[in-house]
Amino acid sequence: MPGYLTTHVLDTALGRPAGGVAITLYRLTGETREQVAGAATNADGRTDAPILPEAGFVPGIYELVFSAGDYLRKTGQAGAEPLFLDRIPIRFGMAEHGHYHVPLLLSPYGYATYRGS
Repeated sequence: MPGYLTTHVLDTALGRPAGGVAITLYRLTGETREQVAGAATNADGRTDAPILPEAGFVPGIYELVFSAGDYLRKTGQAGAEPLFLDRIPIRFGMAEHGHYHVPLLLSPYGYATYRGS
């Protein structure tokens, strides 16, 4: 099975998908950080296509950066500046081909992630 990466964002404070969250994907090689993709979540909190499709998959270390602050400001949940959470980086490895799913569960003062399916 070829490898690919998907993600989604759920707003746990409001109990709904987080639409309009900008996401950037980087590949890390040693000290080099290369942007390989960017997307935004749709009304269902998901990207319209895999953020890293099969054609671009290479095993390695990656980082998803979620622009949570912009979303929190837009939904009136931001609080005082500077925000407690603004850009949320999640660094992870993909060692073998297969489906990797890295979701973000978001609230104004905390977040969680896991390897989904």
